[in-house]
Amino acid sequence: MTGMASRQFRWPLPVLAMLLLWLPMVAIAQTRAWLEQDSIAAGDAVTLHIETDQGAPDYAPLNADFVLSAQSSNRQVQWSNGGVQQRNLYTVALTPRRTGTLQVPSLQVGAARTVPLVLQVSDAVVATPQSNATAFIETEVDDPTPYVQQSVGVVVRLYFASQLASGELVLDTPSGASLQRVGEDRSDVRQVNGRRYNVVERRFLLIPERSGALRLPGARFTGRSAGGFFDDFFGSGGDGRMNAVGAERTLQVQAQPAQAVQPWLPLHSLQLRYTTAPSSARTGEAATVMVEAIANGATRAQFTDLPVPDLGDAAQVFAEPAQYEETFNGSTPRLKITRRYSIVPRQVGSLRVPGPRVAWWNVDSGSAQQASLPDLELAVAAGRAGAPVAQPIDTDAALPGDAAPTAASSLAPTAAGSRPWPWMAAAAGLALLWLLTLAWGWRRGRRAVVHTHPVPRPGASAPATSSRASVAELRRAIDGEGFDQVEALLCSMAGVERLEQVIERLADPAQRQTLQALQQARWGGMGDVSALRARLRESFRDGPHWSAATGAVDTGLPPLYPPRQP
Repeated sequence: MTGMASRQFRWPLPVLAMLLLWLPMVAIAQTRAWLEQDSIAAGDAVTLHIETDQGAPDYAPLNADFVLSAQSSNRQVQWSNGGVQQRNLYTVALTPRRTGTLQVPSLQVGAARTVPLVLQVSDAVVATPQSNATAFIETEVDDPTPYVQQSVGVVVRLYFASQLASGELVLDTPSGASLQRVGEDRSDVRQVNGRRYNVVERRFLLIPERSGALRLPGARFTGRSAGGFFDDFFGSGGDGRMNAVGAERTLQVQAQPAQAVQPWLPLHSLQLRYTTAPSSARTGEAATVMVEAIANGATRAQFTDLPVPDLGDAAQVFAEPAQYEETFNGSTPRLKITRRYSIVPRQVGSLRVPGPRVAWWNVDSGSAQQASLPDLELAVAAGRAGAPVAQPIDTDAALPGDAAPTAASSLAPTAAGSRPWPWMAAAAGLALLWLLTLAWGWRRGRRAVVHTHPVPRPGASAPATSSRASVAELRRAIDGEGFDQVEALLCSMAGVERLEQVIERLADPAQRQTLQALQQARWGGMGDVSALRARLRESFRDGPHWSAATGAVDTGLPPLYPPRQP
C-alpha cells in the first residue's frame, strides 16, 4: 500500500519539464508598478513606472490627485531560455495636487491590475530671489483688500536660469472667485543677485464673488531644461527637471458698502475728457462730439457704456457703439473707452448739450464719487438748404416724337393764331433741313449710344437726375446691398452729399419717415434689418417722390411748345 501511494503522487517527467519551463515565463509576465521616490515636496513631480506584457495602462484614476505629464513607453524583446520574451515599460510624471499622504490607486493594465502605492507630499519650499535657485516664482496682486466684484490684477513672473526645453506654468482658480488669463506672455532678461535670469510674465484677472478671506494658491511650474550637446550625448546632464512653487496669497475681500451707488463700479480712478467738442452747429446737419474715459481697475465686461445725452425735441442724438481698449498699468487693469455722438439740431438758437456723468466707487479712499464733464454750448445757425444741381443737357438724346420738334425747340416760338408769310415758311423749312443735316452728320461721327430722357413738365415731381436705370439700381441695392449703398444711391439721385439733404427734398412723408428710421438704425444699432429692408422696398418701389422745387430743371432753353393764349 505504501508503494502504491508513493506511485500515486509521483509526477510524470514530461509534466515536471513543462512546469520548469513555464515558471520563468510567469515571473516575466507579472505586471508590477513602482514610484521613483516615496516622498516629494509640493510642486515637484515623481515618475511612476509600470512593467507588464499587457496593453497600455488606464491612467484615468490618477487625475483625481495628480497632474499627469511626460508620458512615455518602451518595448523590449529578448531571447531567453529558448523562447522569445516581451516586456513593456510605461512611465508617467505625477505632480501632486495637494500635500499629505496620497495614494496612487490600483490601475487596470490589460487583464491585470497594479497594486496601490503610497506617496508622502510635504509642503513645498518656496524659492525666493535671495535663495539663488535655478527657478523661482513671484506673484504680484494690485489690491490685497479688494471689494466684491472688483477686478483685481494678478501678475505671475517665472524666473529661470537655464534654457527651457519644455515647461508648464499653472495658477489654480481659488474658491469663491473667478480667474481668467489676459493677453500674451511677456519675456524679459533680468539680473537678480548677480545671476542672469530669463523672465516670463503672465497676467490674470481675479474677480472675488463673496466677501471674506480669499486664498490665492501659489503658482506652480514644472519643466525641463535644454541641456548642452555634450550633456545630452554623454548623459551627464541628469534628467534636467526644473520645478518652482510661488507663495500663497490671502486677500481680504470687502462687501459692497450700503451707500454705494448702482450700477456698482469699483475703480482706482476714472477720468473723462472731450476729444472733439464743437462750439457751433447748423440745423439739419450733424455736429460730432467725442468722449474718452480712462478707468483704472476695470474690464470691458464690468464697465457700462458712456451715457447718451437727452436733448428732447431740440435735437436728435445718434450714438455710435463704444470702442474699448484693455491694457495693464503695472499690475492694474486699465480700460480706455471712446464713444462718438452725432447731434443734429432742429432749430436755430443756443443748444446746451449736457456733459456725461458716471458714478463710481473709489476703492482707494472708500468713497462714492462722480466723474463728469462740463456742458457744451452750441450756437446753432440755419442749415444750408443746398440748391438743386443743374444737370447738363444731352444733345444726343432724342425727344419723344419725331425729330421735327427737336429742331423747332431751338427756334423762337410763334404766337398762336398768327399766319406766317410764305417766304418765312420757306426760310423755316430750309433752316430745318440744314439743322437736320448737321445733326445727322454729327451723330454719325460720334456714334454715341442714344439715351431717351423724358422732358420734365413745369411743376412735375421728377428728380433732377432720375431715370429708369437709377430706380432699378436703387431697387437692387435695397434687395441685396448694404444700407450704405442705398444711402449713396439716394444721394446721387438727388445730387447731394448727405442723407439729411435727401430727406429735405422728398415730397412723400412716408419716404421721409423711412429714411429717418434708416438713419436711426445706422447710428444706434441696426435692430431688425429685414423689417427695415421691407419698409424701404415698400416706400421706394417706384422711386423717390421729389418735391416740385427739386424736380424743376432750368435748361436755359425756351419751352418746347408755346404757352396757350387765353
